[in-house]
Amino acid sequence: METAGRASAPVVVAIDGPSGSGKSTVSRAVAARLGLSFLDTGAMYRAMTWWMLANEIDVEDADAVATVCTKPVIVSGTDAAGPTITVDGQDVSGPIRGPQVTSRVSAVAAVPEVRTRLVELQRASADAAERGIVAEGRDMGTVVFPRATVKIFLTASQEARAARRAAELRAKGVDEATIAAMAADLGRRDAADSSRRTAPLAKADDAVAVDTSDMTLEQVIDHVVDLVQARAPRAVATAG
Repeated sequence: METAGRASAPVVVAIDGPSGSGKSTVSRAVAARLGLSFLDTGAMYRAMTWWMLANEIDVEDADAVATVCTKPVIVSGTDAAGPTITVDGQDVSGPIRGPQVTSRVSAVAAVPEVRTRLVELQRASADAAERGIVAEGRDMGTVVFPRATVKIFLTASQEARAARRAAELRAKGVDEATIAAMAADLGRRDAADSSRRTAPLAKADDAVAVDTSDMTLEQVIDHVVDLVQARAPRAVATAG
C-alpha cells in the first residue's frame, strides 16, 4: 500500500516493539479512538505456530515449517472493538496465548517462508481497510509497511515489561509458576526476535521511539494518538 505523500490514501499506523511493550493494547485502543481498523500481526504468527504444534510439525525444523506453512487458512478480524483470529475456521484467540505457543513462536516467525506468507495477508488486510489501519508487530515499519503514514516504536525496560505481562496473566487466572517462566522467557524472545536473519525486530529510521516504562496505559494511548494526529491530521479526520 502506498501512503507517503498522498493525503487521500488511507492512514497506516505502524507500531512495533518487543514483547510486553504494550503494542497490542495500545494499538487496539488507538485504532478504536481514531475510527481505524486494527491488525494484531503477532496473533497471526501465534496462529501459525498453534497450527504447527496441533499438526505435530517440529517447529525447530525450519524446512519442515516452510514446507507446510501455506496450508493453514488464517483469518484476522480487524474490528478494533472485537478483533478475532481463526485457523481453518476455528477460533484460536485463547489457545494462541498459552505458554506452549509463546515459547515456540519465535522459531516459527524466523522462517522466511512463514514471513512471506503472513506479510501478504497483512498487506491485504491493510488494502481492505477502507478508513485506514493500525498494525502492530515487530517489522511493521521496516518491512511490511515501509511507507506507513506514521511509524512508532514502543519499548520499555525488561523489568517493566515482565511486570505488565505478569499482571495480565494473573488477571486471566494463570498460575504463578507459568507466570514466572513466561516472564523469564522475555529476554530469550528479545534476543531471538532481534537477531533473526529475516525481518528482525528493529526500529525504523523514521519511527518515533516511545519508552513506556514510566507511563500509564492511558498516557501511552494519549501520546500515540497525539503523534498520529500531528503527523496525519487530514488522514485521521477522514478516518474518523
